[in-house]
Amino acid sequence: MLVIPAIDIRGGKCVRLFRGDFSKETVFSDSPAQMAKKWMDMGARYLHLVDLDGALAGKPQNIATVKDIIAAVDIPVELGGGIRTLEDIENILSIGVDRVILGSVAVHDPQLVKAACEKFGEKIVVGIDAKEGIVAVEGWEVSGNMAAQELAKRMAAVGVKNIIYTDISRDGTLLGLNIKATADLAKSSRVNIIASGGFSNLEEIEQLKKHESDGITGVIAGKAIYTGAIDLRAALKIAEKK
Repeated sequence: MLVIPAIDIRGGKCVRLFRGDFSKETVFSDSPAQMAKKWMDMGARYLHLVDLDGALAGKPQNIATVKDIIAAVDIPVELGGGIRTLEDIENILSIGVDRVILGSVAVHDPQLVKAACEKFGEKIVVGIDAKEGIVAVEGWEVSGNMAAQELAKRMAAVGVKNIIYTDISRDGTLLGLNIKATADLAKSSRVNIIASGGFSNLEEIEQLKKHESDGITGVIAGKAIYTGAIDLRAALKIAEKK
């Protein structure tokens, strides 16, 4: 199982939000590339990048910072935030990003997701972000008027193999992952799911591992590793233990 450090980028800095609220931001580093190297040096095998400005603008905004991160590390990275066209996807993959995360467009234009999967295969990941089980879009500012499980099934039908599921009400809170909802999503969609939102202690990795057979393949580590609530090395050791 993967433990994937998150690097959320806003204004070229590495930040964390509280429950997706852009007015409740904590800056953890002025250099996301240095932070990326830190997590790699601690053993991370993959990085999760989010262009928060892009998510709000509907178009990638922090590509220069993403390029800096890619130059600083020799592990793969995935990127989400405002990626809504096939041209955006091609451009982002061309700079060395390993996987592209589609969010709002999965709700608004599932045919684009289908076309992207046909063209780029497993380079395409869908991010499903939900409040009380209902999908949120446009940088989490707007309701997508659809249940997370329904969206996951639709994405499976158009060829998506991997989904990142975030419980927004827990994101940045250290209140614990919504493991039941994550496992239910994996079972109902039969797609690989990465858990996100509220990760707070090492025991949760053990709980997630019980659902590997259901399709849970990893967890995004954000505020917990930035504040020291979780030691990344210890988390990786548990996650990678057979």
